[in-house]
Amino acid sequence: MSDFSMQSYVTAHKSIHLVGIGGVSMSALAELLLHLGATVTGSDRAQSAVTDKLSALGARITYAHLPENVEGADLIIRTAAVHDDNPEIARAHELGIPVVERAQAWGSIMLDYRNAVCVAGTHGKTTTTSMLTLIGMQCGVDPTVMVGSSLAAIGGTLRIGAHDCFIAESCEYTNSFLSFHPTVAVVLNVDADHLDFFKDIDDIIHSFHRFCALVPETGALVVNRDSANAMKAIEGIDRTCITFGTTPEADIYPENVTDRHGYYSFDVMYRGERFTHVDLSVPGHHNMLNALAACGVCVFLGLDPADSAAGLAQFTGSDRRFQLTGRMPNGATVVDDYAHHPTEMAATLKTAREMKYDRIICIFQPHTYSRTVALLPEFVQALSLCDKAILADIYAAREQNTFGVSSKDIADRLDGGEYYDSFEKISARVREIAQPGDLILTMGAGNVYQIGTDLCAQA
Repeated sequence: MSDFSMQSYVTAHKSIHLVGIGGVSMSALAELLLHLGATVTGSDRAQSAVTDKLSALGARITYAHLPENVEGADLIIRTAAVHDDNPEIARAHELGIPVVERAQAWGSIMLDYRNAVCVAGTHGKTTTTSMLTLIGMQCGVDPTVMVGSSLAAIGGTLRIGAHDCFIAESCEYTNSFLSFHPTVAVVLNVDADHLDFFKDIDDIIHSFHRFCALVPETGALVVNRDSANAMKAIEGIDRTCITFGTTPEADIYPENVTDRHGYYSFDVMYRGERFTHVDLSVPGHHNMLNALAACGVCVFLGLDPADSAAGLAQFTGSDRRFQLTGRMPNGATVVDDYAHHPTEMAATLKTAREMKYDRIICIFQPHTYSRTVALLPEFVQALSLCDKAILADIYAAREQNTFGVSSKDIADRLDGGEYYDSFEKISARVREIAQPGDLILTMGAGNVYQIGTDLCAQA
């Protein structure tokens, strides 16, 4: 449906059915459609706080995938994980009801906004999108926002604002972001990931190149000059380009950098002139780079430097991004982080090291078998940055273990690495070895955070 227009369905108050309505991005989409005046129905496997909220807003939700759920609908929206053999999709095709992907729906909605800032990259998308959200609110832009993790400042993953600016986290997996319509495309980095979909790093770079080429002539690219792959992705694209990085070779770069136990303060320079001074409220060198990317967007949009800095200072983190879980009874600090790619893991562990804990004990749950096989040496290298690595079973997500890989394969390659086949055994082991002054870091995109919750609950 290349000529698909979400606006035509919304303005006519058509019935729109979302298959998998309880997902992070789908639930945000459903809430926005309800706000815009559409009739919304949906289906999911299980009831949750998210679906309860949507029901209270007027959505009619069925907790099973049944063919009859789509009858009477004018449009079906599905996630990439829902295929043609789904009974609702099969029935929609029988009835001739149009079916579009979630990304297509979001992309069509973006066309109604004067500026669409799409934040892409293998790592840092949620944090940078969140930073830009706080900046936009502080600068009076009144942004509409779609972010991939709960942000306390907006009470979830969606903020409904005016039609001047849309800020959207933009994922490369299954080429979803190629359905978007960015006027500003941010490329934070480009690394090898999602190799269950992409062939290799060149395929990923090509995908980012196509994403950047979507920007109109009046728009801009904001790109990490420190990332060779990101710079390769924009080759041959004739658009306004603002680069950011750690050296003056970039358009946006830091000077007078100070690091107080992992929290960075610095002057933001733009082509040799001071743009503003920033004091970050989230730790890590990688977050200084994320903030510089956000400042690149601010420069292009003409946002006030002082308000931009104030917005950045207000950002204290997103859900599951170096988030404090609590403390164990013995005083050890427990933090959870969503990092599941070696580059992200290394950045998080380096941040933890800067915070001067006595020891870092990392409980890591790999995410998907395909990623574990493809990047096994890199996982070992990243986990070597902690003092003690404890491995949980691989979180399968959408996959079956046809690769013959185990978390033990990582643990066996680490000095002192340990593997346990249950969360209970891991909790018992950590309670045995943890000391006051330690940082216990639960890490991964699955449900590993439950171990941290258990450790803090044990009296």
